[in-house]
Amino acid sequence: MIRVRKSDERGHFDFGWLDTRHSFSFGQYHDPKHMGFRSLRVINEDFVAPGRGFDAHPHRDMEIITYVVRGALKHEDNISSPDSPGHSLVLRPGEVQRISAGTGIVHSEVNPSADEPVHLLQIWITPDRRGHAPGYDQREFAAADRHNRLRLVASPSGREGSIPINQDAYMYAATLDAGASLRHALNPGRGAWVQVVKGGLAINGVALAAGDAAAIENEDALEIVAASEAEMLLFDLM
Repeated sequence: MIRVRKSDERGHFDFGWLDTRHSFSFGQYHDPKHMGFRSLRVINEDFVAPGRGFDAHPHRDMEIITYVVRGALKHEDNISSPDSPGHSLVLRPGEVQRISAGTGIVHSEVNPSADEPVHLLQIWITPDRRGHAPGYDQREFAAADRHNRLRLVASPSGREGSIPINQDAYMYAATLDAGASLRHALNPGRGAWVQVVKGGLAINGVALAAGDAAAIENEDALEIVAASEAEMLLFDLM
């Protein structure tokens, strides 16, 4: 079964400095039919104006993944490590950031550019339990490794160089040439969420455009075919 979440049906707010679209209920947007999918709780597609961003704010008990599509995002937090009392880093396309908010963190996210907006996806995954220690990871995944293949970028064990997360969830990223095809098998009891970032593609014959998503259950496998040059994220979820 494939249920399509159309781009223009998402919650949408334009605050001037922030143009944002919510796949699931978030903030001022509430839709009881769209409260998340399995452990996937938030996918916000954000366009942040130059020099603007999210001031320091707290989170807890959430796995927060940031995926930059275009531009750059400066991140600062109070997550301590042996080398630093916190992080101050810039995230760019091809990199994935994971924050385990755990028992509590404070962070800010700002577009450091004076003239270019930043386009990003912010993703929240509910952790397997409350009370994890806060943690931070940021890694680059080479364009060649995501080209016409599903590159694992986050997983419970951190296998294949992916970022470890505190949930039985797997996140893949891919860029596709027009006409390219991919296959992803789903084990019994698992579901998938596919988010189209750019371009167009079909999943088991169901067409999706940029910004569209599909919630997939009770399918043995996903047959993905790109209708044009495309970029996508795939979440394999228990």
